[in-house]
Amino acid sequence: MLRIYQNTYRRTARKAVVYSTKVACCNHSTLCGITSHPRRPRDAGSSSSNGSHQRHEEFLLAGNPARGWQMPPPSRGYGMLVVRILRGALKLRYLVLGGAIGGGVSLSKKYEDWKDGLPDFKWLEDAMPQGERWSQFSRNLIEVGSLVKNAIDVAKDDLKAKTTVAALGITTDESRKKYEKLQSQVETLQTEIMNVQIKYQKELEKMEKENRELRQQYLILKTNKKTTAKKIKKSLIDMYSEVLDELSGYDTGYTMADHLPRVVVVGDQSSGKTSVLESIAKARIFPRGSGEMMTRAPVKVTLAEGPYHVAQFRDSDREYDLTKESDLQDLRRDVEFRMKASVRGGKTVSNEVIAMTVKGPGLQRMVLVDLPGIISTMTVDMASDTKDSIHQMTKHYMSNPNAIILCIQDGSVDAERSNVTDLVMQCDPLGRRTIFVLTKVDLAEELADPDRIRKILSGKLFPMKALGYYAVVTGRGRKDDSIDAIRQYEEDFFKNSKLFHRRGVIMPHQVTSRNLSLAVSDRFWKMVRETIEQQADAFKATRFNLETEWKNNFPRLRESGRDELFDKAKGEILDEVVTLSQISAKKWDDALNTKLWEKLSNYVFETIYLPAAQSGSQNSFNTMVDIKLRQWAEQALPAKSVEAGWEALQQEFISLMERSKKAQDHDGIFDQLKSAVVDEAIRRHSWEDKAIDMLRVIQLNTLEDRFVHDKQEWDSAVKFLETSVNAKLVQTEETLAQMFGPGQLRRFTHWQYLTQDQQKRRSVKNELDKILKNDTKHLPTLTHDELTTVRKNLQRDNVDVDTDYIRQTWFPVYRKHFLQQALQRAKDCRKAYYLYTQQGAECEISCSDVVLFWRIQQVIKITGNALRQQVINREARRLDKEIKAVLDEFSDDEEKKGYLLTGKRVLLAEELIKVRQIQEKLEEFINSLNQEK
Repeated sequence: MLRIYQNTYRRTARKAVVYSTKVACCNHSTLCGITSHPRRPRDAGSSSSNGSHQRHEEFLLAGNPARGWQMPPPSRGYGMLVVRILRGALKLRYLVLGGAIGGGVSLSKKYEDWKDGLPDFKWLEDAMPQGERWSQFSRNLIEVGSLVKNAIDVAKDDLKAKTTVAALGITTDESRKKYEKLQSQVETLQTEIMNVQIKYQKELEKMEKENRELRQQYLILKTNKKTTAKKIKKSLIDMYSEVLDELSGYDTGYTMADHLPRVVVVGDQSSGKTSVLESIAKARIFPRGSGEMMTRAPVKVTLAEGPYHVAQFRDSDREYDLTKESDLQDLRRDVEFRMKASVRGGKTVSNEVIAMTVKGPGLQRMVLVDLPGIISTMTVDMASDTKDSIHQMTKHYMSNPNAIILCIQDGSVDAERSNVTDLVMQCDPLGRRTIFVLTKVDLAEELADPDRIRKILSGKLFPMKALGYYAVVTGRGRKDDSIDAIRQYEEDFFKNSKLFHRRGVIMPHQVTSRNLSLAVSDRFWKMVRETIEQQADAFKATRFNLETEWKNNFPRLRESGRDELFDKAKGEILDEVVTLSQISAKKWDDALNTKLWEKLSNYVFETIYLPAAQSGSQNSFNTMVDIKLRQWAEQALPAKSVEAGWEALQQEFISLMERSKKAQDHDGIFDQLKSAVVDEAIRRHSWEDKAIDMLRVIQLNTLEDRFVHDKQEWDSAVKFLETSVNAKLVQTEETLAQMFGPGQLRRFTHWQYLTQDQQKRRSVKNELDKILKNDTKHLPTLTHDELTTVRKNLQRDNVDVDTDYIRQTWFPVYRKHFLQQALQRAKDCRKAYYLYTQQGAECEISCSDVVLFWRIQQVIKITGNALRQQVINREARRLDKEIKAVLDEFSDDEEKKGYLLTGKRVLLAEELIKVRQIQEKLEEFINSLNQEK
């Protein structure tokens, strides 16, 4: 069918062309003035007319030979264009129509054949569910698939674990070692996390304090009122607590300097001592655990009366509202966090004191210290010295002759299992400062013999003696109970208890936490009034002795503590950083250029200059130099430049610090601190990253310049070349001296001898010198024939060496020869600048190495200038920030300050300042105490 359409199209196209040609010919004859023959009558016959018309067409198509060829008129061109467009459109039309019709018929036939060949699937409509049934079936199928997949994954994991264990062959010992290793890693990570948390907690508290101060200043400026700072009168117990805080940092040995009273709460683990303290404080302020050790460090709690029930740590400004459960949770969490943070180095307990103040209505004023509970058996997760550490800590606090011992005994267990009573009896055998407390008496009523409880509370069961015996109930074993609920339960128990209502069993004032707190507070203040004057007199004597010692040893110096000395050292260090910006540009350029060449010289000689100079021709020298310089500038040169700049900055800063030590007013006590700060800051400091990219662009542009511009730069490049070559020549001669041994004169004057190897080397050198003498432009390597000749000549002298031995000797010998020739070329080029400017690369004297070193010299100058600008504009300020950050960290680290600022002068000043503070606080407390009387 397509072929029929094509033939029809061709016939139609030919008729259209003939018709268009006839029309065009008629138009052409009329326009050009060509007349046809006169028309004859019809009877003359049509043949004549047809022949005339045919000749006219031939005349138009062939042109007029008499008049020559003429350009066809425009109308004919337009006609031909119309014919071509019509021809293309007709062709495309018939092709498209024919292809569509033929393809459609063929596709319809194929589809019918394929459809007839398919099997009948109507049975599926009856077998498969439809509508909602199909959706439910699909969901069930997906659920089954997911269950099967999970089961397969579990089986795979189980099989993988078993296979791994079987393949590794892990034994019990190996498992234990791996567990211990992992446990140590976990402990290390926990310690690091705690340190970070402590750091950020301090920063947060510092920011909160600054925020409050700024808010106060804003309010003052806003109201535009002049406010006078009023001195807030401290309570008596707060003043006493501050004295104890000062003493805790001054004397940890409880010598005669610190015998001030405090209430020490001791007892077996889980005996209820922490609950007793909470009942006295009327708030559940400590974390709780089920049978595990929760108290891991001494907790000093200062109780004071106040309008609001709040708690506050000594080193924090945050107040916890103890009437809100959210604040109580935060307080317990912070106490637990501080306890864990105090335990370091794999220890279970710590001696670091956690100090806090609790104020509230009706609280009895006193200072209590809660200690870790005494244990009889250690668990596997405890340190090996935990039991002994707790015993020593407990004895340490109880050995204070003025400390009130609050001995806690669990009433729900047998009295014979108690460990604390023996320790208390050792420290206070007469019981003059011990108060015995029996806890959990609600459980004891059900379990113990009433006569036995009567003996305990009357002091007849234990051999230890006490000032008083008390029975309390610290709860019903519920963690969620509030203090009010616990105290109400306690009062109800003692009201309704049959055991404690029998006549003669116990006195009414010996029960409840309220009576206990009153008795402890009364005894505490009685002990304070009896001993405070004596303590004040002891500190006066200590202060007098320390002041006398200071005047004898340091008569012209003021007593400056570590904090004051640190601030002074901080100012001096920051002043030295400012001095960096005052260094002259010339000095920076000299230091940077020297350091740059020190970093780059080896690469320039070994990788660029020597391989290029030994290539044999000037053209290859220049080509190799250009390639290697570009590779160098794109890769290693910028990084090496930054490294050189960093070392130059470090060197200049250290030299400034060293010069400051030579000043007349220099104080050597700061040297160790300054060195540590500078070392740490330099270790942290790194050059700005974008400097490398900037230097790369500058260096590439500089190395593109290959023409020395003036005589002065030429002379400078020659001098630079000579200096560099001479330095390499000296190194080479030192290598040769070690290889060939001392000369004859030195052997004679210093009684030295040549070794056997040195004698061989000398023999080889003599042969190699002959080769260089015969060929002064010898290549850097020896040929096989030359090696063979040298070996044979040496064998005639009974010297047997291999080719590698000869090559090892040849390398320094040839290098010395080459460097000497380079020096000679440099001397020849010194006066060849004008010849170089006229002839360029075709100069008779080869000065390509001078041009190379001029390019190196220029890139060093440009790089040094860029590094100097970076140092002055950026890096000095960045180093200043690093130093300030290090100083801030050191200022918060008392241990590091104590290590870096040490010596007799510092220790004596610290002790004197501390004693003065304690004595002043003691006198202030005594005055307030006397006024209260």
